[in-house]
Amino acid sequence: MSGSTEGAQRLIIADPLLPDGLETLRAAPALVVEDLSEADRPTLLAALPGASALIVRSRTKVDAELLRTGDSLRVVGRAGVGVDNIDIPAATRRGIAVLNAPAANTQSTAELAFALLLAAARRLPEADASMRNGEWKRTELRGIQLSGKTLGVIGLGRIGAEVAWRARAFDMRVVGHDPFVNAERASDLGVELVDLATLLPASDAITLHVPLSAENRGFIGRKKIKAMRPGAILINAARGGLVDEAALAEGLTSGHLGAAGLDVFETEPLPADSPLRQAPRLVFTPHLGASTFEAQRQVSRQIAVSVRDALLEDDYSLALNAPFEAEDRDGAGPIMDLGRCLGRLLAGLADAAPRRIEVRYGGPRDGVLGPLAASVVVGFLERRVAPPLNVVNALSIAAERGLEITRVRTQAEGDYTNYVELRVASGRTGHEVVGGALMGSRMEPRIVRVGTFRVDTEPSGTCLLIRNHDQPGVIGAVGTVLGAANANIAEYHLARRRGGRRSLGVVRIDGELPPEVLRGLNDLDAVEEVRQVNFD
Repeated sequence: MSGSTEGAQRLIIADPLLPDGLETLRAAPALVVEDLSEADRPTLLAALPGASALIVRSRTKVDAELLRTGDSLRVVGRAGVGVDNIDIPAATRRGIAVLNAPAANTQSTAELAFALLLAAARRLPEADASMRNGEWKRTELRGIQLSGKTLGVIGLGRIGAEVAWRARAFDMRVVGHDPFVNAERASDLGVELVDLATLLPASDAITLHVPLSAENRGFIGRKKIKAMRPGAILINAARGGLVDEAALAEGLTSGHLGAAGLDVFETEPLPADSPLRQAPRLVFTPHLGASTFEAQRQVSRQIAVSVRDALLEDDYSLALNAPFEAEDRDGAGPIMDLGRCLGRLLAGLADAAPRRIEVRYGGPRDGVLGPLAASVVVGFLERRVAPPLNVVNALSIAAERGLEITRVRTQAEGDYTNYVELRVASGRTGHEVVGGALMGSRMEPRIVRVGTFRVDTEPSGTCLLIRNHDQPGVIGAVGTVLGAANANIAEYHLARRRGGRRSLGVVRIDGELPPEVLRGLNDLDAVEEVRQVNFD
C-alpha cells in the first residue's frame, strides 16, 4: 500500500499489474493503492466499500454484486482491451466509468494475427511436429504463398488497420468490411471496402478484428463458413465468442476450409474435450495477442494513467461508457466545460424543471454533440439530484426524470468559431436561451448570451443576473447594497436592448450572497428580478 494522505482516494488492484503501472499510481499523492491481486473474491468484496477505483485484468468478474459492494466506485479500469468480464450497463447506471487500454497491445496483436496467417498458410506447426518425429515431409506439407492472394479484413479499427498494412507489404490485395469506416479512411489503408456478402467468397484468407457483443456472438457460423471460398483460411485473434467453434471444426474436417488460426476461444482455457483439439490444419495459441513484454508494459502504464486522470482530473474522455465518438476523445474538454457552465446558468434561470433542453453547437468539430449534451445535463442537474452524476450516466438520469435532450448542429454564430447555445421552453418568458463561446487560441469560455441580451462574461465564481428597468441610478443602487453586504465586485457588465426599456446586469462577485441580501436587491425600485449562479 502506498503512503496514505488525508482525503486521498483508495484504488484497489484486483489482478496483477506490472511495476510500470503501479509506480505511476503510487507516484500520485492523492491516491492510496491497495494491491489485492493475490486475494480471493470474498477478500476483494470486503475491501471494496469506500474505494474510488478498481483495476482488473480478465480474471476478476466485475458483476452487479461487485459494483453494488463498491459503493463509492467512480472508475473500473481493465488492463487490456476486452471488457467481457465487466457488466458495463450496471456500471453505467451507477455512474462508474469503465476504462480499458485499447492501443497498448495493437502492434503485438496485429503481429500475432499475421503470424497465425503465415503459420497456417505454410503449415508450420505440422512441419515442426514432423521434424521432431524424425520425418522429412517436404512434398506432403506444401503450403500457399500470400503474395497475390486476397485478404479479407473484418473490422478496420486499430488492429485491423495494422494487419492490412502488413498484408500490403506481402503484396496481398486487401478487401475490408467495417460499417463505421468511410471510403477515404479505407483508401488511406489501401483497402477496398465491400459488403460482407462480397468479402466472404472473394477472400483467400479472412481475419477478424471486431469486438464481441450479444448481437455478434457466433458471428462466423456454418452459414458464413459455407459462403467462404473453398480452401480459405480463417484467422481470429480478436474475441473467442465471434466464431462458432463446432462449425469451424466441421469446416476444417470436411476440407471446405483450408486452414485456420485461433488465439482466442469461447471458453478459456480451452476445454480438454473441445472439438478444436482434433481439428486438422488448425494453428492455435493460448491467447497470446498481448503477451509481449512491450505490450504488457504499455497496457500497465496506459490504464494507470487513464484511471489516475479520471480520478484526479475528472477526465472521462477515454471511458467506454461515456458519450464520446472516437474523433472527439482528444480536445473536447473545453467545449464540455463550456456546456457544463451553460447548464448551471440555465438551472439558475429556470423556475421549473423543463421537459426538453435543446443543445445547439456551431463549430468545426464533428460529433461533439454527445459529450457536450452530457456535460450540459451534468451542469443542469448537479444541484438537483443526488450523486453520483457525471458524463457517464447524465443522459440516462435525464431520461429517467423525463427530461428530453435534443442535439442540433448549426453554423458558427457571428465571429465565434465554437458556439454553444441552450434553449428550453419556459412558462415565464416563453423561451429561455443562454449561449457561450470559446475565445482565442486558449479556448477560454465566455457567456455571450442570456435571453435576448448580448453579454460577455467569464463563467467563474458567483454571478448575479439582474433584470432591471433601463434608467439611471441602478448600478449605483446595486453597488450600495453589495457594499453594505461586504460583497466584492469583480466585474459589472451591463447589456441593453436597442430601443428597449429593460437591461440586464451581469455582476461577478467574490462569494455567494445570503438570501437576505438577494431580497434587498430584488426590493430595489428599478430591479425586476435577481438570479444568483455559482459556476465553481
